[in-house]
Parts: sequence; C-alpha cells; structure tokens
Amino acid sequence: MDGQVALVTGGGRGFGRAIAERFAAEGAAVAVLSRSRAELDEVVAGIVARGGRAMAATADVTSPDDVARAVGEVRAELGPITRLVSNAGVPGPFGPLWVTDPEDWWRSEAVHIRAPYLFLRNVLPEMVERNDGRVVLVSAIASQLTLPGLSAYSVGKAGQNKMVAMVAEELKDTAVKIFAIDPGFVITQLARDTRNSPDAQKYMPHMLQYLEEGEGREDADADLHRCAQRCVDLFSGDYDLLSGRYMELPDDIDGWVAEARQAAAEAENAA
Repeated sequence: MDGQVALVTGGGRGFGRAIAERFAAEGAAVAVLSRSRAELDEVVAGIVARGGRAMAATADVTSPDDVARAVGEVRAELGPITRLVSNAGVPGPFGPLWVTDPEDWWRSEAVHIRAPYLFLRNVLPEMVERNDGRVVLVSAIASQLTLPGLSAYSVGKAGQNKMVAMVAEELKDTAVKIFAIDPGFVITQLARDTRNSPDAQKYMPHMLQYLEEGEGREDADADLHRCAQRCVDLFSGDYDLLSGRYMELPDDIDGWVAEARQAAAEAENAA
C-alpha cells in the first residue's frame, strides 16, 4: 500500500484500529476518524512510533458538514484519499421493533446508512476523476440473518450491502472498486456495549450467551488480523472482479475470482 492514503472511520478501536494499523504497516498514510479524540491519538502515536505516517480526524459521521470538513482536513495533510474503509457502527436498539424508541432506531440507520453515504459522496468524485480507488464498507453477518430484537442493526447492515452493489454498478465503467465485508467475530467495545444493555439482556439472552462464550476463546482476537488482511487483499487490485459483492472471512474469494474470470471468458467466446 505504499503511496496510498487511507481513511478509516471508527478507527479508534476494534476492527477499525486493527485495519488502520495494518495499512500503516503496509506503507499507507492513514487517517483514523471517530467522534472522540483520545483513542485516535493513541492509534496515531503508535503508528508514528513504528515509523508510519498517520493523523486523527474527529467528526459526527452523520453530519454532512462534519464529514466534508474531516475529509478536507485529511486531503490537506495527507493528500487525496485513495482508500476508504467505512467502519463506524453502533449496537442496538434492542427488542421487538414496536418497543424501540423511534429516535434510537433512526440513529442506528443514520450511522449505518447516512454515514457511509456521506463519505462516499465526499471521496468518490476524486477517485472517479483519477480513475483509481478502493472502498470497503464493514457490514456484518447480521445483514444475512433474521435476528429478532436486532432490527435496526440488521436493516442498516443489509442496506450497506445494497449500497455497495448499487455503487459498484454505477462505477462499472471506472477502475474504482467497492466491497462489503463481514469483519468476523471479536469481543469489541460494540460487543461489550451490547452485553451491558438492559434491553439486550431482556430480549436477546441467547446472543449474550454467545458473546460470553466468545470472550473466553484462545483465539479471541484472531479475526481482527484476518479482517485487516482481507482489507489489504481487497485493496491490492487482485480482487476487483468482486466489486459489489458482500463477503465473509471464510469465503474463498480466490475461487470467486477464478469463477468470475471463467464466466467472463465464456461470455467473450460466445459473443
């Protein structure tokens, strides 16, 4: 990733931090963004101490003005953004849809749908103009499941997958590519917030049991590194034929690329 400028939202902890640190290790200049500064400064300090180049940017990811300002700050300090990871997310609200607070429910949709929209709207024009760029939206396996009590999160993540598919189609005549991924399972702060929620405890006891069991795994942090590697792979250009797809860590993306190449060759021969 030498010479690339990467922006990672939700970059102060968990998956976002792991992705940002891996990008920096691969040679990218990295901007980490979230609403609070303290965690970002720690990430940046660590990257710089290891010889990397990084900066912190704060923003309300649902605010058009904040997002535009933050993107402008990154552009001014590091250069045009060539790689974007939209990772900011929130848990809940939990419970049957009809008992959730309307403002809480729509706040979740704002973080999961409005925020990536705003970053795409601010970053894609330059990528399209340069005819180069890669984007990953960090979705979730919840987008594929019907989980009672998790309507806002699941709908938001399913919406991200559709956004990726739509934007990929709109970008099909360019060299800009976009992907959606499930990051895997790690007990991040988002998972802890879920576990500590009274509503989650009331309405989703089985999920909380799953989280409790996950905390004790010997390889509890393995998916942090696997997720970061997946992002590096997708940003390499080797998987551009998968633009628009949602994928999970166990998926054989090399096999998917081979199938896509074969299908393209067969279509060309039939033409």
